[in-house]
Amino acid sequence: MGTATRINAEAGAAWRSFVRRRTAVFFTFFFPVILIVIFGALVRTDPTGTGLFTEPAGYYVPGYLAVVVLFTPLSRVGSTVARHREGNRFEKLATTPLSRAEWLAAHTLVNVGIIGVASVLLLALILLITDAQFEFSLWLVPLLVFGVTLFCGIGAALGRIADSQDGVIAASNSIALPMLFLAETFVTPDLLPEYVLPLVDLLPLTYFSRGVRAATYYGRSPAVDLAILAALALASFAVGAYAIPQTD
Repeated sequence: MGTATRINAEAGAAWRSFVRRRTAVFFTFFFPVILIVIFGALVRTDPTGTGLFTEPAGYYVPGYLAVVVLFTPLSRVGSTVARHREGNRFEKLATTPLSRAEWLAAHTLVNVGIIGVASVLLLALILLITDAQFEFSLWLVPLLVFGVTLFCGIGAALGRIADSQDGVIAASNSIALPMLFLAETFVTPDLLPEYVLPLVDLLPLTYFSRGVRAATYYGRSPAVDLAILAALALASFAVGAYAIPQTD
């Protein structure tokens, strides 16, 4: 049994596990929809031209996509690692040929598929309920793949550090919520205090946001941001794979 076969088998099991969890399926797609409805209305009906949501609606497309790229891998992979630890599943996996990197690769592939579908639906919904104007760019594919990979790695590390599934959710929300609003998604840099601006460049989500905005809103190549995002994703994947316990 080769590497591809092992990854495919684990990915199939992970996908079936996701589909069976109807609550997880519902909220994976429902939460960003609610966000688009609320924020889309605010962007479209801004009355003053000052404060938040003053940019054209197309500017905020990266923020909408960032919701699923950020929250879904962190919570899903982190919770899965924590759940496997609680059930001593990694001790059983250690007796199989499946390596930690292959296990994480399989779960990353599943998340890429889930978030890819969610992103297509979100983009269609954005067109339907907002006046956003943006381009459908092929650059979105690698940006989404590396973005998901990046946060799957971080999620795996959180699953190792946290002592329970509830701990993973709390930790992922503590990381994701501030990052969602500081990483050039819904809040423009000119609205942030000067002492916060250096932090923006340290947030991995920033390079996803900049890359998506360059490709879909400005019509420019996001090659530089994509290269940085890819490097961060590979580093995160390596850390996440190392963090996955072989026994517990």
